[in-house]
Amino acid sequence: MRAKSILTLCDGPTCIHKNSRVIREALEAEICKHGLSEEVGIHLSGCLGMCSKGPILIINPGYTIYGGITVEDIPEIVQEHLVHRQPVARLVVQEDHLYNRFFRIFGDVDFFGRQMRIALRNCGIIDPESIDDYLSVRGYEALAKVLTGMSPREVIAEVKKAGLRGRGGAGFPTGLKWDITARETSDEKYVICNADEGDPGAFMDRSAIEGDPHTVLEGITIGGYAIGAVKGIVYIRAEYPLAIKRLEKAIAAARENGLLGNNILGSNFSFDIEIRLGAGAFVCGEETALIHSIEGRRGMPTPRPPYPSVKGLFGKPTLINNVETWANIPVIILDGGEWFSTVGTETSKGTKVFALAGKVHNTGLIEVPMGTTLREIIYDIGGGIPDGKKFKAVQTGGPSGGCLPEDYLDTQIDYESLAAAGSIMGSGGMIVIDEDSCMVNLAKFFLEFTQDESCGKCTPCRGGTKRMLEILTRITEGNGKEGDIEKLERLGNMIRKASLCGLGQSAPNPVLSTLKNFRHEYEEHIYQKKCRAGICSNLVTYEITEKCIGCGACRRVCPVNAIAGKRQEQHVINQETCIKCGQCFTTCKFDAIVKA
Repeated sequence: MRAKSILTLCDGPTCIHKNSRVIREALEAEICKHGLSEEVGIHLSGCLGMCSKGPILIINPGYTIYGGITVEDIPEIVQEHLVHRQPVARLVVQEDHLYNRFFRIFGDVDFFGRQMRIALRNCGIIDPESIDDYLSVRGYEALAKVLTGMSPREVIAEVKKAGLRGRGGAGFPTGLKWDITARETSDEKYVICNADEGDPGAFMDRSAIEGDPHTVLEGITIGGYAIGAVKGIVYIRAEYPLAIKRLEKAIAAARENGLLGNNILGSNFSFDIEIRLGAGAFVCGEETALIHSIEGRRGMPTPRPPYPSVKGLFGKPTLINNVETWANIPVIILDGGEWFSTVGTETSKGTKVFALAGKVHNTGLIEVPMGTTLREIIYDIGGGIPDGKKFKAVQTGGPSGGCLPEDYLDTQIDYESLAAAGSIMGSGGMIVIDEDSCMVNLAKFFLEFTQDESCGKCTPCRGGTKRMLEILTRITEGNGKEGDIEKLERLGNMIRKASLCGLGQSAPNPVLSTLKNFRHEYEEHIYQKKCRAGICSNLVTYEITEKCIGCGACRRVCPVNAIAGKRQEQHVINQETCIKCGQCFTTCKFDAIVKA
């Protein structure tokens, strides 16, 4: 009997971490208990993007989305929804038909209402480990169209017409890159998918592969046909086991169905894909360093030109794009470059995937048309700042990006607008920062990351970031001195101009952008020895106010006996003895201790 109800359970990393697989077992047992096994089918999917509301369960017909479910909720969901056909209102996130042709999301829920999913069109909908599911949503139709009715030049022309720019961060025109590689004469060419996503807080490419690996494989194969390559490589860091597992299954299924290998779909075109694992070096996201890693050498960038399109892997012409770029290709081929170019802005076509993280209600994976503003993302999709806190800044572009304050909330998301504002698009990391954050400490955090991940090849990046980090550390420890701000600016601008690769050139961005937009916080740290957010412990003074009832809780937890006072009388902190550990502050239940 055909299943009357389909239960789609998210099998992405966040939901797995929140026990979705245990929930699946409970669902199976409860369905069996009610004798519904023939009427209900359980279906696994990748990430729908609503990470903050996981685990996610979708029930069709009706497209009811349940969020934050637990094992204890399963009997009620099965009894009420599957038996009595009444959704459990307290668990419903959204009840509406959200998808139309897997491209546009509708519905009145803010999280979905302003999104448009092209690269992520199948994520959260299909079972990523089922090639049949992918075929059911027009999977591999684009490849068939290319092999049966388009020349390589026509494929490249369609990508050019779309105006797609590389989603890895640089924004180079994809069609132009394909054209340059295709025009090179060589006995061998390569296609590479850059899935080495290493930005803190970023999970766009990983989630796209985990939710829809066949889309990426199809895009890579089309790229191989367009430039005349016979081999593709997915370079992905070994830290992503679920993505690797699903890629391996997808490649095996594609080979088994004649979609990879010799004479694909009965054509004269032969192409295969293999996986190469990276060790997690941030610099290997830079394409020349990535190539060196695949070749078995140390991942370090080299000067360009020649570019990989001319001389890349093993000295052969090589086409490199990131996961999101490849995921757009099947849509461009099926619906046309002209249609794709209608989405977005004049210079930035299509959509962009972001990993929305930090101090915002709805964290997760989103995809919006280019031209959407930061305000719309943070407040309409993200739901605003939790706990009534004030927005302070948003970091775009990962550790190489910039921090934009409230004045820039109406900035459009496109390559030129973000650059003009003092940040970058990057690969799609977006971290929201509230009033409780210290911008000096935040800049130090990002610089620590880029300094640690520097490959060390060029002196400006290797030595310059180290000197900058020493100054920032001194400032956050209360030892900043006059002239430090000017030194940071000089060093940052020197590194930008003289570093060998794009990662080194953008390493000072978090420092320079916070100096531009939050200079007063640096000045407070240096001249007033004050951290307004209370994050830099050496610059914080704890004081006990008149709210103190003399309970003695703070005195008992103080590790250095710096608090004195009689019971039921206001206590006092000895500032010379206090080590500013904050134990008293977190222990007091009466808000009697404040940071000064």
